[in-house]
Amino acid sequence: MLDSQIDITKSLIETTEELEQLVLGPDGQPLSKKALKKLEKEKEKEKRKQERAAQLAQEKALRDSQEDDFAKNNYGKLPMNQSSEKTSTIWSKVRNIENAEIGSTVHIQARVQASRPTGSKMCFLILREGTSTIQALAVVNKDTISKQMVKFVDSIPSESLVRVTATVVKPDEPVKSCTVSSVELHIETIHIISEALARLPFSLDDATRPDEEYEKDPALVKVNLDTRLDNRVIDLRTITNNAIFKLQSAVCKLFREFLDAQDFIEIHSPKIIGAASEGGANVFKVSYFKRFAYLAQSPQLYKQMCISADFGKVYEIAPVFRAEDSNTHRHLTEYIGLDLEMSFKEHYHEVMFMIGRMFTYIFTELEKRYSHEIEIVQRQHPFEPFKFSEEPLKLEFCQGIALLREAGIEVDDYEDLSTANERLLGKLVKEKYGTDFYMLDKFPLAVRPFYTMPDPHNPNYSNSYDFFIRGEEIMSGAQRVHDAVFLEERVKSCGVDPDTIRDYVDAFKYGCPPHAGGGVGLERVVMLYLNLGNIRRASLFPRDPKRIDP
Repeated sequence: MLDSQIDITKSLIETTEELEQLVLGPDGQPLSKKALKKLEKEKEKEKRKQERAAQLAQEKALRDSQEDDFAKNNYGKLPMNQSSEKTSTIWSKVRNIENAEIGSTVHIQARVQASRPTGSKMCFLILREGTSTIQALAVVNKDTISKQMVKFVDSIPSESLVRVTATVVKPDEPVKSCTVSSVELHIETIHIISEALARLPFSLDDATRPDEEYEKDPALVKVNLDTRLDNRVIDLRTITNNAIFKLQSAVCKLFREFLDAQDFIEIHSPKIIGAASEGGANVFKVSYFKRFAYLAQSPQLYKQMCISADFGKVYEIAPVFRAEDSNTHRHLTEYIGLDLEMSFKEHYHEVMFMIGRMFTYIFTELEKRYSHEIEIVQRQHPFEPFKFSEEPLKLEFCQGIALLREAGIEVDDYEDLSTANERLLGKLVKEKYGTDFYMLDKFPLAVRPFYTMPDPHNPNYSNSYDFFIRGEEIMSGAQRVHDAVFLEERVKSCGVDPDTIRDYVDAFKYGCPPHAGGGVGLERVVMLYLNLGNIRRASLFPRDPKRIDP
């Protein structure tokens, strides 16, 4: 009996709620769906009308306030740029203003990172362009800046793009909060080019704050990595990230420079392939018309085929896909590979040491040409200066094992190095040889791919090598098997079906010079050189097992 009463009560409540949701017409009857739709349209029309009226009233109020404003032409919002005009204005870069003559006038376009009013007659701005920030201020005077203009300056939303004409002035004290610290700008005119309309997911000040500041004041807002990556466009605007990706670009540029000078040919191999390029299951399978294809794990096979085609020396900068469920600080499912391959005359060390010299060239030129960007990254992510020798250090795998054993680590002679042992070995090498960069030669054959040439003096080892930065691997390489008959044997002994890579195997049946090469992970080089701690900080829009957006 009680249950039935409860059911009746519930039914009455639901009926009442439904009635309350009904819209009644003049006759007291519920409106039809068509009438409801018409009513909604009218409401929306009235809402837009009210919003437009409010906008017009705001614009009128601004015009009225400007009627007696002598500075009204010196500020405001510019119409949308549709490339309708060109002027002879000479635009300055924020970074170069430090070298401008005191008292000179400059024209810049930059973002408003922050504003801070001081009463009604003065407002400070932090303006940002790329990796550089500068302090600017608007101060009421009788000629160019009114109170209304100062109010406008303070009202500019953060991250809006502005066009500024200003006088270069030497401040009483260096502006430590800006990268350009020895000068500041006294605004003469300021106009909004593109206004930031949405609220920022986090402030750029919070996103560029060094960790040491959080230790001093735990109440400060810290932007975690996932929040950054979810809002990557905003995150990439920080001067730190701008510097990181300029340095990433520089690594590619210097890689090309060095290899071009060595007569290498840049190639572009396919990324959609008919079989797993290196065997194994770590490949992405994709639908390809009426059959399946795979995303390339590396350009390895195509690099070698180009050597067989008498290209001599080749390199490629392109994406690499690895379907590894590795959620670590140094793994991505898509990364940029810097790959190279070259024929040699007598010994694969001709290639290995050439690659070593390539890296020392990159490190040297980064310090020479990009010291500003390195300094910007160090502001937020302090790290010890990178140490390397002009002639790169080479150790053999067995020497590395001996160093680990001396440190009390139990390791097998023929097992690959774990991440923990890699790091420890890097620390031991740094202590003993004073370098953050070294080459480890003669890896065990069992831990290398089928195309690796065995060591002729000890079949348990191979003519293969890895390169390390700060104790972590950044490149794997080797002499490749170039003899067709021996290659077929190696393919079968490693459990790879030769028919799945028949074109590759057959490429060596017509004679191929001995050759060697390697594959470098771009993001790892940048992460480890700058000691960023997580590879996602060095990837523009990172892809890992849990992230495919944005």
